[in-house]
Amino acid sequence: MTNTTVEPGEATRLRNKVVDELCADGNISSPEIEAVMRKVPRHAFIPDTPLDKAYDTYAAVITKTDEHGVQLSSVSAPQIQAMMLEQAQVKPGMRVLEIGSGGLNAAYLAELVGEHGEVVTVDIDPVVTDRAHRLLEEHGYGRVRVVTADAAEPIPALGEVDVVMVTAGAWDIAPTWTAQLKQGGRLVVPLRMRGLTRSVAFTQVTGEHGPYLESESARICGFVPMQGSTAHREELLLVNGTPEIGLKFDDGLPVDPHRLDNAVTFPRHELWTGVVIGLQELIDTLQMAMAISLPGFCTMAVDEDLDTGLVAPVNKRFALAAVEDDTFAYLVTRRTEDNKHIEYGVHALGPNAKQFAEKIAEVLRGWEAHRRGGPSPVIRVYPAGTPDDQIPADRVIDKVHSRISLSWPSA
Repeated sequence: MTNTTVEPGEATRLRNKVVDELCADGNISSPEIEAVMRKVPRHAFIPDTPLDKAYDTYAAVITKTDEHGVQLSSVSAPQIQAMMLEQAQVKPGMRVLEIGSGGLNAAYLAELVGEHGEVVTVDIDPVVTDRAHRLLEEHGYGRVRVVTADAAEPIPALGEVDVVMVTAGAWDIAPTWTAQLKQGGRLVVPLRMRGLTRSVAFTQVTGEHGPYLESESARICGFVPMQGSTAHREELLLVNGTPEIGLKFDDGLPVDPHRLDNAVTFPRHELWTGVVIGLQELIDTLQMAMAISLPGFCTMAVDEDLDTGLVAPVNKRFALAAVEDDTFAYLVTRRTEDNKHIEYGVHALGPNAKQFAEKIAEVLRGWEAHRRGGPSPVIRVYPAGTPDDQIPADRVIDKVHSRISLSWPSA
């Protein structure tokens, strides 16, 4: 049951079920996107995938890994595709550049732009583009132009486009992406900031000192990382010199990482914050509050095979954490007595564990008082080298090609 010739009625039923769920949860709000996601046979672009997996509303399908099992290419979950299509606001007659190919999303875009529009899809991997080209041709989308290239470089004969949609995790904003946008065009990109990824819908703004990008929306997501000249890896700091506890930094290690060498020799300090949330409550703004407020923000992972219990995060693969000089800390949670909520706590290790835990607790309490349930920070992208006095920000993140500012909206 992996193609249109096998039980097409079941594929249609599952596809409509997915779209019904996405309409109900708010990921689809426009009739145009609802229509194209009902029309395009998702399973036909994921050959050799069982129908139930092809039509899992909230799960991606991995299509390529390297020899170490690292994911190199995937077809995003229907929920993520719907979310980004809504952010892109693609209209009939538009010209769209998709960066990160696979075929399915290009087919959605081709339906949205119609016969008078144009879609160009680009990927650095010829295996991926060959597959995308074949599948698009087979299913009636031969007018989509498929290009094999590093999309950080100018695409030959592209010209200006109305929308650039990036479907691979990006650490930086390549100058070519904005150079190819029409005035007022939109860039939708899964942008990694301090280890947190958000699908950000940007529009171009002309300011007093020149053009920059400003976010209209930012949604939690996860993506296979970008390859090529704009690829970027997090740096790993092994606490205590062993692989048991790893702290991952997205924008460079602490100035003197060896100051943490003895942190785990101190008793673990535990502090409960009194910050309580619902089990299904979104914590995107809480994550951003930590990333903005704590200079040493990072994430922590524990090797389960080497785990000795020195640290006890709820999720051993991903815990929000931070470092300050010779001390590190991370967030934990526990169920409340009614079993319907969770309370946030802080575990800290090092000579200044008590003080640092309290500092992080104050960030959480500040989020609860002022940011909980509110809008995400405004994200702006300026060219590298833009002076500080031209960038209004609560936090500036310097990349290779850009300076990214994060600012909380005024109350």
